[in-house]
Amino acid sequence: MDVHVTDRAAAFCAAWIGRRLRRAVKRRGLATLAVSGGSTAPPMFDLLARLVVVPWDSVDIWQVDERVAPDGHPDRNAGQLADVPGRHHLMPVTSADLRRAARRYAAGLPDRFDVIHLGVGPDGHTASWPPGDPVIDSDRLVDVSDEYQDRRRMTLTPSVVNAAPARIVLVTGADKAEAVADWIGRTDASADLPISRVRRTRTVAVLDPAAATRLDR
Repeated sequence: MDVHVTDRAAAFCAAWIGRRLRRAVKRRGLATLAVSGGSTAPPMFDLLARLVVVPWDSVDIWQVDERVAPDGHPDRNAGQLADVPGRHHLMPVTSADLRRAARRYAAGLPDRFDVIHLGVGPDGHTASWPPGDPVIDSDRLVDVSDEYQDRRRMTLTPSVVNAAPARIVLVTGADKAEAVADWIGRTDASADLPISRVRRTRTVAVLDPAAATRLDR
């Protein structure tokens, strides 16, 4: 795993994703990207959307995860993508039958994504894999978690995330520092962190200085 600490973490992440997308389009004529939401994502999305060098007409964007909430609700990650170009494939979280909807979404996924963007929460969760939730061991490509922070969530599962040839994990904020140190340092506590289920090979971690404060441990 490559680790980068920078006070321009969002810009680094956007540029890195942009280069990967451009290469994929040049190689195959299209590119596939899966993105997470959360508090760290919007600044990166804003910068990513401004990258005119990316051939957006040839980029398909899926969601890594989404909260089960009505369309337009502020809890939804979908709203963060409103200004990002490309063809969007939003998770069908308003369906009456969420598991059937998850299967439909899974059927439309690419064989593997060119790039997957992830974040990390203070408790070490990534995607919508809450600590201790059975969704992290699901044998489905897309599944639904139990209620977490007042919402059930639809999410890609580890098999999809780890199949991608490139993953980038953007982490900002001092409240993530403990989890980041355990994850990157492979401490005894790291085994219980959902982020540790992400394959380290071909994964890039981009941290701001606040999120990296415990790494010297």
